[in-house]
Amino acid sequence: MVHNTLFKVAEVELTYKPKYKPSERPQISTSKQAHEVFIAHWSLGKIELIEEFKILLLNRKNRVLGIVDISMGGVTETLADPKVIFAVALKSGASGIILCHNHPSEELQPGKADVDLTRKLQQGARLLDILILDHLIVSKDAFYSFADEDMM
Repeated sequence: MVHNTLFKVAEVELTYKPKYKPSERPQISTSKQAHEVFIAHWSLGKIELIEEFKILLLNRKNRVLGIVDISMGGVTETLADPKVIFAVALKSGASGIILCHNHPSEELQPGKADVDLTRKLQQGARLLDILILDHLIVSKDAFYSFADEDMM
């Protein structure tokens, strides 16, 4: 006998319990501000060791909804799965996303994989009416912004 619960679709679950009013949340209007927010939430002991990928979720007024750790990889790469990124963005009601990852080598120039991923995410985001506002490559003290370099 097959149970009906066997056919229930599994659901991604996020809990939204804001501790602050939207007007109290930081508003991001520059890549420098985004870098500061990301670095404040990064384990600086790992930034030169392990590549990580995070996203900053924003509302329509570019106020921060939250930061989500998407993946942690090895010394030379990490995997950023678009399905995970968009599932989190949709569940949180985000209107905008800023992508961010570090290069443990501190070489801030994007590689081909970085550019390809950014384009792929932009295409998917357009279908969902979400804006990919920037993609930062960060180190402790510096960053590269796709938007500042007209690559968005």
